[in-house]
Amino acid sequence: MAAMAHLTTPPSGDRTSGDRTSGDRPGAIRVLIVDDDALVRAGLTMILSTAADVEVVGEAADGFEVPGAVAASRPHVVLMDIRMPRVDGLAATEALRGRDGSPEVIVLTTFDADEFVLRALRAGASGFLLKDTPPAEILHAVRKVAAGEAMLSPTVTRQLIAHVAAPGTARPGAHPHRNQALATLGVLSERERDVALALGQGRSNAEISQELFMSLATVKAHVSRLLVKLDLNNRVQVALLVHDAGLS
Repeated sequence: MAAMAHLTTPPSGDRTSGDRTSGDRPGAIRVLIVDDDALVRAGLTMILSTAADVEVVGEAADGFEVPGAVAASRPHVVLMDIRMPRVDGLAATEALRGRDGSPEVIVLTTFDADEFVLRALRAGASGFLLKDTPPAEILHAVRKVAAGEAMLSPTVTRQLIAHVAAPGTARPGAHPHRNQALATLGVLSERERDVALALGQGRSNAEISQELFMSLATVKAHVSRLLVKLDLNNRVQVALLVHDAGLS
């Protein structure tokens, strides 16, 4: 993990997976770190601990430990490694995001074209980070996801889909689920569809507000309604659906 290579001394104390790593800080973004590499966990903890508004509240070394760790530490955001023994990050993300009131998930990987990344995003993860991401960008990602924003650009989404698309699609650039995606988007009102297309282009709520001449509160209301109508967990899944439909 290049961004963490210099972090060779883990924080003092021998913590058990799922235990809280520090006292509660009111208003802080609570983060659970899930990775089978103890050095990676220590490095992420040291990076996140530099921010006054972020608190690492627990760790897990395997996807099997995630439900208990989430129940014990009540995180807002989970940093989830994909490749782990026993239960991998994909299965853990699917199980976690299938529950009401679950925390946001950012998956960790060493490859930006990993097919498991796309599957994790479809399962409800809010984005992904490469393990050599600079510390400042890791903090930015945690803050962004905790605020309910997506952290996946349309370019990266298209690259992921292109890398893992099934061979023999009907035409170049077509996604195998295009017709299904178009039908799913058909349940939206015209204004909700406009918002969905903007999400597919990676727009923030503020940008959508300006482009569509809506108040910020109206944009948020539209996003909430279309998530319910589409039975999706977050903005990234909407963006992927728009990409599947060939509309971005």
